Amino acid sequence: MATVARVVLDSPLPQLDRLFDYRVPAEIEDDCVPGVRVRVPLRSGARMTDAYVVEIVADDALSPENDFPGELSAVEELVSPVPVLAPEVWQLARAVADRAAGVASDVLRLAVPTRQVRPEKAWLARDRGHVPPRVTAVPVEGYGDAVLEGVIDAGGRAAVSAIPHPVLLAAPTTTAADDADSTGDADSTDTGDADSTGDPDTADSTSPAPTWVPGWAATLAQAAAHTLAGERSAVIAVPDFRDVADLERALLVLVPAERVVRFDAKQTNGQRARALLTARTHPVVAIGSRAAVYAPASELGLIALWDDGDPSFAEQRAPYVHTRDVALVRTAQSGAALLMVSHARSTDVQRLVELGWLREVSPYRARVPKVIPTAHQTNADGYAAQARIPSSAWRAAREASHDGPVLVQVSNPGFGTGLVCTECGERAHCRVCGGPLGSPHAGSTPQCRFCGALAAGYRCPTCGNGRLKPVGQGAQRTADELGRAFPNTRIVVADGSRPIDEVPARPAVVVATRGAEPDVAGGYACVLLLDGERMLAREGLRVQEDVLRIWANAAAKGAPGAPVYLVGIGGKLANAMALWRLDVPAHEELTDRRELFFPPAVRVATLTGTDEAVTGAIEALGDAPVGPVLGPVPVDDPTPGTVRAIVRFPYGHGTEVAATLKAEVIRRSSTRRVVKGGTKRRAAPALRVRMDDAEPFSEV
Repeated sequence: MATVARVVLDSPLPQLDRLFDYRVPAEIEDDCVPGVRVRVPLRSGARMTDAYVVEIVADDALSPENDFPGELSAVEELVSPVPVLAPEVWQLARAVADRAAGVASDVLRLAVPTRQVRPEKAWLARDRGHVPPRVTAVPVEGYGDAVLEGVIDAGGRAAVSAIPHPVLLAAPTTTAADDADSTGDADSTDTGDADSTGDPDTADSTSPAPTWVPGWAATLAQAAAHTLAGERSAVIAVPDFRDVADLERALLVLVPAERVVRFDAKQTNGQRARALLTARTHPVVAIGSRAAVYAPASELGLIALWDDGDPSFAEQRAPYVHTRDVALVRTAQSGAALLMVSHARSTDVQRLVELGWLREVSPYRARVPKVIPTAHQTNADGYAAQARIPSSAWRAAREASHDGPVLVQVSNPGFGTGLVCTECGERAHCRVCGGPLGSPHAGSTPQCRFCGALAAGYRCPTCGNGRLKPVGQGAQRTADELGRAFPNTRIVVADGSRPIDEVPARPAVVVATRGAEPDVAGGYACVLLLDGERMLAREGLRVQEDVLRIWANAAAKGAPGAPVYLVGIGGKLANAMALWRLDVPAHEELTDRRELFFPPAVRVATLTGTDEAVTGAIEALGDAPVGPVLGPVPVDDPTPGTVRAIVRFPYGHGTEVAATLKAEVIRRSSTRRVVKGGTKRRAAPALRVRMDDAEPFSEV
């Protein structure tokens, strides 16, 4: 009886996005198992392509619709006997692609790294009898007695408000009796507490020392350790490399390093391949950025996201699926618990909370930041109320700088936010791309803030003057001014070009751009949040929730009880920060979007292509859209005549809309037409579909 391999081709073509059947030659039948890489012929066999084996079946087990009257082509080559595509990852890729009207192979490129021979050989030669070190169960502190543990054990789902200050995280105390018992008993182990340093006569000398970590990192590390103690895997995705470092530091206090694997952009393909194979071998905690949510997991028990509203979670490659949506799909498939942890809740999570799909969990008796909006101060009048740093914030920062570091958050890097002509005041723009010019530091050559091109010898196109002056205050200019105001105090600048992970807990003034704030053991003595009006002046659908998230994350880096000055901002956002009721703006924003039929109240599909293709796709949808279709309208595109339309539809129609649009993409991609006046045949212009893309609404 012949054996048939059902494979998914590594091809971005939508018309090839299905399983193909190939006969398995007898010489590779033993090694050709689900998940391995193979090479298979296309059509006549003149072309070969890579593929993954999804399943192995007997030829008489194929369904009637798959009956082929001829002889099946054979698998040409077994690339490797290592099964790199886990069954649950294939199911996730298929579901994610279908939800986004995309191609499964595009998802697999995000989930599975390119082949690496050395890690595969090491995995094949591994000690299969090796038992990884056990993990001691620890309580998830700060949320009441076994609240989050109950959510995890029951496979529940929760929107968790993070602890808004750094936490001293200590390893669970291990006694000599526990060391003697190789089997261990998680229920009888003293877990200790964050303030205890342990008894040197009884504690395990290899236990890590207590470590200061962000509150959210402590919570997720404890939740992961609880999951792993039950021999179930945990997958935790965070926005960027700083968050990965914070989370890894917290995990290594509670979990053996062997049971923590990383998936992030700073890894090489070899490191990613090694991490993938480790995760397939035994339960681990898989951490990282967007790629982590696709990590294979043995007995998955927990999926968690930190700060899901961060733009870094938006995938920039087809099919452009947000990490949050991948986590939701995987939770539904696996039955694992889901934790959405943040300080300021996104409108997407707020919608799930209001639907009752996510349970709200807040810290029990947490010490929230002492936020002081300067616009609300009764003694602020005239110039003092409009100053970039009001006198009350100056005094607080000066006093706090004697005891520890002070954080000053600004909106932009460099010396100034822009350059203008000293003669006519015309703003200076790049001659290459038209972007604004800026100066990294005083006296430096002007440089484009978009493309980075230098503008040596710049002359104003209006008056011909060659002298420029900075306007606005970037991080470097702010640091220069603070250096004069705080003599004998160390000034530190942290931004994208000068990333700093941590500063010592001693007197200093740290000027940091948004998202680049270094950590401090124990927290900052004072926090100043500047340039709020400038940050809110940006255009975009998510500006308000982004700014609130940026402020909250910076405020949470302060020590418990440290003053946080929100400069120049009043109204609802200032009230939400002062009361630390960060869910209120999300609720109000979501209410407004429901009235306007804007995401996430509804789902959207952005259609781009020729007017004929876009119009045909809209007509094929029938009655699915809930509101008026926006467009088609012309858009800037290399292809002349390109238009765009935005289709809005309810979540309940998602499967139908995605399937219809994908069918239209396949039909347009497969259609051939003859060029008028000639005999050469070429493909019709492709229809491009992007689901759940909120960016076009910034232009509406």
